[in-house]
Amino acid sequence: MTFRTLQGANLSGKTALVRVDFNVPMDDAGQITDDTRLKAALPTIDLLSKAGAKVVLLAHFDRPKGKRVPEMSLKPVVAPLAALVGKDIAFGDDCIGEAAQATIKALKPGGVALLENLRFHAGEEKNDAAFAAELAKLGDIYVNDAFSAAHRAHASTEGVAKLLPAYPGLSMERELSALDAALGNPQRPVMGIVGGSKVSTKLDLLKNLVTKLDKLAIGGGMANTFLYAQGHDVGASYCEKDLAETAREIIRLAGQNNCKLFLPLDIVVAEQMASGVPTRVRNLGNVDDHERILDAGPETVARLKRAMGNSKTLIWNGPLGVFEIPPFQRGTMEAAWHAAQLCRDGKLTAVAGGGDTVSALNMAGVSVDFTFISTAGGAFLEWMEGKPLPGVDALKI
Repeated sequence: MTFRTLQGANLSGKTALVRVDFNVPMDDAGQITDDTRLKAALPTIDLLSKAGAKVVLLAHFDRPKGKRVPEMSLKPVVAPLAALVGKDIAFGDDCIGEAAQATIKALKPGGVALLENLRFHAGEEKNDAAFAAELAKLGDIYVNDAFSAAHRAHASTEGVAKLLPAYPGLSMERELSALDAALGNPQRPVMGIVGGSKVSTKLDLLKNLVTKLDKLAIGGGMANTFLYAQGHDVGASYCEKDLAETAREIIRLAGQNNCKLFLPLDIVVAEQMASGVPTRVRNLGNVDDHERILDAGPETVARLKRAMGNSKTLIWNGPLGVFEIPPFQRGTMEAAWHAAQLCRDGKLTAVAGGGDTVSALNMAGVSVDFTFISTAGGAFLEWMEGKPLPGVDALKI
């Protein structure tokens, strides 16, 4: 992919419209409970501000469905963002029209403004050309620093990018570079780990990955469906039995594409999915009717660790077991610790993403050791599925 880059661009005196993702979690009192997404935008804001540009931030919050909903205003973001940036942040009561224009006009070069929720206008999610044109009137250049919204063809992610000189922000650049290193032009062998509960939510993902990877390990509840498809008894485990033929199709597809598939060799079972319950390690098929498979067994994890050690690149999406409930976190934790050690030793490029995956790696205390962890959610998943991302494609030269 070829993009313009902000480094070296003539930014002095320009007004930069910067699409950020400030769809942050808030409590009932309107206080931000996790400012990760605000912090992700800081390097781009700092670069533009120091270069003498007016920085105009565009964002959405929640789902107001094209109407002005006071509880979904971005105004509560202003104070915490100002504390992080270290300067006052102006707030525009609308993202287009006179209110937005007046806010921007009052900014000095290097100043920063946040405009009101894009989704207060129905034209945003409809990618309406007239709404995109109204946004474009406000600036000289467009910067997309919201990879997490790049899978949506909205006015602020795709429409405006076609009307102004368009650039990826620094956070977006870093994400694209990491993803290219993982699937675009990776060092081989490339290994994937896909876990989670449902095969049905990751069919496109699995079908794409077996055509791209050298090895793919399947864990979590979805592995039960594959075991059942191979004729193994899964007891009272969660299992999408109606997808058995689909699982067999993916196994065949992996074979046709020389992708080595790793399914569990042994499993950890319990009668209840509850903290501190007695557990047993079972061989495949040796599961009582009332037992549930809740984690990968030690032999399975040991083989996974060996496979990681023989790989150059790892892509991880989804846990190997019910990691939120001890003692069913062991498989995921051991695999995460081993991948992190390989990264620290310079032997592995490891990219991970997806909400449960991020939570598991945080629990394991290895987030800082992985090469890259994407918090982009849907965009990360669609990238792994091989789907086009409109917000990224619109930035290409």
